[in-house]
Amino acid sequence: MDNRVVITGLGVCAPNGTTIDEFSDAIKKGLSGVHHQPDLEALNFSCQIAGKPSLNEERISQYFTPLELRNLNSSGIIYGVIAGLDAWKDAGLTIGNNDEPDWDSGTIFGAGTSGIDKFRWAINKIDALEIKKLGSSVVIQTMASGVSAFISGKLGLGNQVSTNSSACATGTESILLAYERIKTGQATRMLAGSTSDSGPYIWGGFDAMKVCTFKHNHDPQKGSRPMSTTASGFVPGSGAGALVLESLESAVQRKAKIYAEVCGGHINSGGQRGLGSMTAPNPTAVQRCIRAALKNAGIKASEIDVINGHLTATTKDALEIENWKTALQLPADEFPYINSLKGMVGHCIAASGSIECVASVLELAEGFIFPNINCEDLSPEISTLIDAKCIPQTVICKPFNTLAKASFGFGDINACVIFKKYTHE
Repeated sequence: MDNRVVITGLGVCAPNGTTIDEFSDAIKKGLSGVHHQPDLEALNFSCQIAGKPSLNEERISQYFTPLELRNLNSSGIIYGVIAGLDAWKDAGLTIGNNDEPDWDSGTIFGAGTSGIDKFRWAINKIDALEIKKLGSSVVIQTMASGVSAFISGKLGLGNQVSTNSSACATGTESILLAYERIKTGQATRMLAGSTSDSGPYIWGGFDAMKVCTFKHNHDPQKGSRPMSTTASGFVPGSGAGALVLESLESAVQRKAKIYAEVCGGHINSGGQRGLGSMTAPNPTAVQRCIRAALKNAGIKASEIDVINGHLTATTKDALEIENWKTALQLPADEFPYINSLKGMVGHCIAASGSIECVASVLELAEGFIFPNINCEDLSPEISTLIDAKCIPQTVICKPFNTLAKASFGFGDINACVIFKKYTHE
């Protein structure tokens, strides 16, 4: 089978917005969700700022039972469930209350390091010889598939229920895996997304690697500076993004709103060979991934209007632009607009791809290109590659047709997905 696949629902739990309306407004206005984190300062982190979703107990209680909340200690599960259930509701789908699972619907919801706060709590109990006090919630909150298991149970999903994990490429990869499931007729709809925990136990390793900025602890919202001359490392972030993917036939039949179409994409690895390593991308693999994504989607490089890049505010930003330029082989005056959400939310690790894909789909559906904030001093390495007009500093309000979104992760892993404005052809 070769089903067309569309997006009918969106949900987000991001540092600058935990509802779609709030998030859409924030990215149009270039509002940052990066703030000073007192716990990081108390722990002597070099980087003491981060992007973290703002949620209160009342909001969280709408998604979990009192029994679940009694022992819930995994921010990643909280973020993922909120984004996932909101996307399901946004798609106009209901939750069945009978004993029959929804055999046509499933989820691929990714995660990185999951439930680390719960793990730490459990380790302390074991070290104190209090194993009987662990209770029944440790396993489900610390297993990698905890987030997809929670979501599946709440929605009664009976198709594939999986958690993928590919570092910073996780969220984009989840969408492509869900897309293939529907395209080949194995599912009617899939909830795709990813999540990442908050806190020092997630972010500490990156701080120790000295890849996070330490120069803006007293000016947090200026800290995340993709493509900037004064970029000094990424700002850690957290949250979740979720998208309901559905066969076009099903969406039309139930008269669902359609945000965009998923045209295809590609996933590959540089094998940590050549210039690739555990932490650095192999440029040849990145370029092959982009070109293969275009081929799989059946579009030409010249049809891309906007690129939503990975662009983390590290020394690799210029290399990413160079890879896009080499892969697309477009003249300088025909290069697409390119933007990075990380200036507003930081680098949300395993959740970055899904949150950024939600932003990408909103751009397509609502006809705008969100601005690159903190990029007023564009890196000369980048300005020699492409024209500065391709990197908008303020929001551009105009409709466009095609967007390419890529994510690159530790382990030399690449994922690129192509979204297109839905037409009734």
